[in-house]
Amino acid sequence: MPLGTLDRSPPPFFRQGLPARTKLVLFSALSVFLMAADTRLALVQPLRAAAATALRPVVQVLSLPVAATSAAGDYLGGLQAARTAEDAARARLAAQAERAARSDQLATENARLRALLELRPALQVKSLAAEVLYEAPDPFSHKLFLDRGSQQGVAAGAPVVNEAGVLGQVTRVYPWSAEVTLLVDKDAAIPVVNTRTQHRSAAFGSGDGGTLELRFVAGNDDVRAGDELVTSGGDGVYPAGLPVAKVLSVDRRADSAFARISLAPAAQPDGVRHVLVLEPLSLQLPPRPEPAASEPARPRAGTRPAKGASA
Repeated sequence: MPLGTLDRSPPPFFRQGLPARTKLVLFSALSVFLMAADTRLALVQPLRAAAATALRPVVQVLSLPVAATSAAGDYLGGLQAARTAEDAARARLAAQAERAARSDQLATENARLRALLELRPALQVKSLAAEVLYEAPDPFSHKLFLDRGSQQGVAAGAPVVNEAGVLGQVTRVYPWSAEVTLLVDKDAAIPVVNTRTQHRSAAFGSGDGGTLELRFVAGNDDVRAGDELVTSGGDGVYPAGLPVAKVLSVDRRADSAFARISLAPAAQPDGVRHVLVLEPLSLQLPPRPEPAASEPARPRAGTRPAKGASA
């Protein structure tokens, strides 16, 4: 066969059509056009919605094994957590039952001892729930105003407490509101007792809004950081045993006979919304006996009675 008659074109299988560079430019332009058209005109949105609708059953079927595995893991984990919680609840219930039995026994013994010693029953403290209206605008004092006043039975000097301990004391009473001076105020003071040593003292507000001070305590007194202080109950205002503060630091200075003791209040006044106003114990205590009438003065030995006096 002559050489000039040979077909030099590639077979159909190996034909590439347009050059690769031309294809790249065309498809890039088409991609940019489709993205711009989808963004501006939402042309592809119906196609996307149709594809999502058609593929939804497939996605649900394919996600069934994953969901089943996750549900089985959650069930087993929840079952184990429920068993652990049940065991902990049973242990707490047993401990509470033991404490309740001890409490009943101690209450019975206490009643018998009081009857034996002829002691009067413990005072029942009345309380009134109140809500904090606002704080005093004075930056040099630490006071709160409550939404209960004399019309609701609030009395001046009533202790104010929350779930953590003593907050302060009612200092002024109005018909529908009351002013409470907090323990951290510089003019506040409260008698306390150390629960560890049973030593009595007085805590005073430092005025900085965050701490108290235990004053007039000897430098060699047994006071340690971490000691808890509660109300002593001997002032006739605060019931005994209410948490007041905890000792932060003890500075035993050599140049002073008294130690400088800083306290952290048990009840933080920041963020308090609801409190309890207690009735002062002085309203429940029996009246004090009146002093006996003084006897007439007798003449001193060796003096003569005045003229006109009967022999």
